[in-house]
Amino acid sequence: MEAPGMPWEKRPSELPIEMQFNDGHVVAIVGFSILFVISAIGNIYVLYSIYKSPTKRHMNLMLSHLAVADLMVTFLMMPMEIGWAMTVAWKGGDLLCRLMSFFRTFGLFLSGFMVMCISLDRYFAVLHPLAMCDGNHRGRLMIATAWLASAVFSLPQVFVFSEMRHPEHPWYTQCVTFRVLPTHGQQVVYSVIGVVTMYIAPLVTIIFCYSAIILEICKRVVDTGSKLRRSNSANLYRAKIHTLKMTVAIVTMFIVCWTPYNIMLLWYWIDRSGASAVDQKVQKLLFLFGATNSSFNPLVYGIFSIKRPSSAGLAPPSTAKITTISRLKRPNSCEATPEMPQKMMQV
Repeated sequence: MEAPGMPWEKRPSELPIEMQFNDGHVVAIVGFSILFVISAIGNIYVLYSIYKSPTKRHMNLMLSHLAVADLMVTFLMMPMEIGWAMTVAWKGGDLLCRLMSFFRTFGLFLSGFMVMCISLDRYFAVLHPLAMCDGNHRGRLMIATAWLASAVFSLPQVFVFSEMRHPEHPWYTQCVTFRVLPTHGQQVVYSVIGVVTMYIAPLVTIIFCYSAIILEICKRVVDTGSKLRRSNSANLYRAKIHTLKMTVAIVTMFIVCWTPYNIMLLWYWIDRSGASAVDQKVQKLLFLFGATNSSFNPLVYGIFSIKRPSSAGLAPPSTAKITTISRLKRPNSCEATPEMPQKMMQV
C-alpha cells in the first residue's frame, strides 16, 4: 500500500481531471508566458516613454501608475499562475497562499481603477475645463484613492483563501476558499462583488465619460461652428474623430479582454457541473483573458496618450492626445475668457 504522504503525481487515477496536469494547464502555461513577455515589454516601454516625454503632464503620472499596476499583474500574478499550473496542487504553504491571493487581485483592481481615473480626468478636462485649475491635485487624489481602494478590495483575499487538504486525498493540498465560504451561495456573492468592482464599474465609467466627451465636442462644433475660424473648426473636427476612435478602441479592448473571463465565471455560478464539463483547454483559455488587459493597455493608452519628441530633437509636434484638448497657456490665471472654450478643444 502506498504511503499517505506520497506525491499525488504517482496516483493520477484517483483524482478528477481538473486536479491532474492536463492540456488545460499547458494552455495556461503557454498563454501566461506569452502575455508575460508582451506585458513586460509594453509597460516598461510606456514608463520609459513617459520618462523621456518632453512634457510633464499630470496625465503622464496617471499613465505611469497604470503601467505600474499592469507590471504588478505581470510580475506577481502571471508567474504565480504559471507555477500553479505546473504543480496543479498548491505547494507554497498557507502563508504564501494568502499573500499571493492578495496580490493576485490587487494589480487587477488597481489597473481597472486607474482606467477609471484616466476616464474621469478627461471628463473633467472637457466638460468642466475651469476645474482643471485643480487638475494636478484632483489627479493625485484619485490616484491615492485607487491604490487605497485596491488594497481594501483585495484584503479579504488574505482571510478568504487558505491552504486546505483534500478530504478524500489528504496528500493533495490546494489554495481554496472553502474554509471561509463553504456554500455555493456565499462564493457567488463574493465573486459578484469582485466582478462589479473589477469589470462593471470601470466599463460603465469608461462608456459614460467618453460618451459625454464626444457629445460635448459635437455640441461645441454645432453651437460655435459659425463663429470659429476655419482652422479652429478643423481642430474641433479632428478632436471629435480622434476621441471617437479612442473611445471605440478603449471600450472594445476592455470588453474583449474581460468579457470571456466573466462569461466563464457566470457559467460557473449558474451551472457549475455544466461549466466543469467544458474542455479543460477552453476553460483555461477563457480564464486567461482576465490578464490580457494588462498586456494591451500599453498599446491603446500609449498610442493615444504619450507625447513623443520629434525625431529631429526639436519641439514636439502638436500630436493628438487622449484629452483631445491642449493645456491652457495661462500659468497665473484660471479665469474664464472668451477664447477658453476654443482653446480647451484644440488638439
